[in-house]
Amino acid sequence: MPNTTLKRALSPIHLWAIAVGLVISGEYFGWNYGWGAAGTVGFLIATVIVTILYITFIFSFTELTTSIPHSGGPFEYSRRALGPFGGLVAGYATLIEFLFATPAIAFALGSYLHFLDPFFDELYTAIACYLIFSFINYLGIKESAVFTLVVTLLAVAELLLFIGIVSPHFRMERFMYDSMPHGYLGIFAALPFAIWFYLAIEGVAMVAEESKDPHRTIPIGYISGIATLAFLAIGIMVVSGGITDWHRLANIDYPLPEAIGIVMGKDSSLTKLFAGIGLFGLIASFHSIILGYSRQLFALARGGYLPRGLARIHPRFHTPHVALIVGGIVGIIAVCSGTTQQLIVLSALGAVVMYVMSMVSLFVLRRKEPDLERPFRAPFYPIFPAIALFLSVICLLAIVVYNFWLSVLFFVLLGAVMGLFVGMGMHRKLL
Repeated sequence: MPNTTLKRALSPIHLWAIAVGLVISGEYFGWNYGWGAAGTVGFLIATVIVTILYITFIFSFTELTTSIPHSGGPFEYSRRALGPFGGLVAGYATLIEFLFATPAIAFALGSYLHFLDPFFDELYTAIACYLIFSFINYLGIKESAVFTLVVTLLAVAELLLFIGIVSPHFRMERFMYDSMPHGYLGIFAALPFAIWFYLAIEGVAMVAEESKDPHRTIPIGYISGIATLAFLAIGIMVVSGGITDWHRLANIDYPLPEAIGIVMGKDSSLTKLFAGIGLFGLIASFHSIILGYSRQLFALARGGYLPRGLARIHPRFHTPHVALIVGGIVGIIAVCSGTTQQLIVLSALGAVVMYVMSMVSLFVLRRKEPDLERPFRAPFYPIFPAIALFLSVICLLAIVVYNFWLSVLFFVLLGAVMGLFVGMGMHRKLL
């Protein structure tokens, strides 16, 4: 029987870095597509709604993560609460979220490098990033976490610098120009892009088995992470919207270097330096999400939902090397599509389905297993998880309504996976 035990090596500062690192690329690109859907004020309202969703969700989700510190994260919570089919739906949604967030970030990395020097081809650079950062993950969890900590600290420092440089050039009349071009309906259309500000923070759950004293370290990592991200998300989005006509920034994959270029001049050395340092934020998320999807593939395979070979652990580095390779292949195929906006929507769709499953699982486990050890209990229960569940459903409906055919693709694939699951008799084997 191959070894399927992961190494415990992560401290609270590592978990903060992973929580922020998983998400921080969302502050660099992707969110700006929300301006095209809702305008500046409409997107601000959407961002506030989504921030409330994530605050209530993380405080509730932390109860699940500390009670069941399993690398499967949402898949394991839903399986325990709702049975094999619950685990399947949550596992599928989480894989869609992580597998399709990564190629979107990879393409943005290529775009940033192309912005710095047209010599860099966007597609080939994105593929090279997969190869490089999959290899770093392959070398070990402690090594990966230290790398994540360094690049995350640099990325946070740069975003604070961005706010400091740009904010003196903010003008309210620019921010308010054409601020809600599609009215209140635009707010709902913009919700997937507001989710991009926070998407994947829940990936900390997937390294729970690799955390020292998870009952203590996971709440610290989650809560400090969401506080950092909320401040950065609101700050960056607001100051960026008041420096120029926001339409100039609404449909590109490098809005922050472009914003610095508007303020300082395209040929300014600071503009080039900022774009170069900006790669750290994208690298932090790219590297961290590779960590997340490899652990999710590993956990699903170990749980019997995927081929057992994906659960193999490298004898020397104690990392799920087969899952890393397979996830990388899927990501490279996806990145060749070059459809960043659609990848973001698919990833957000997977995320909100997983959020719904997780909050339902929290309610079920409170009733089904009242004596389960809960080192961290959701505050203001049942209000916080109920708010998170309600807002997740609203976001899900918004994504489906405004991205109908992508949603059809998501649910058709889910139906096919469930059909295969039943056809192979897995629902009986995993009872």
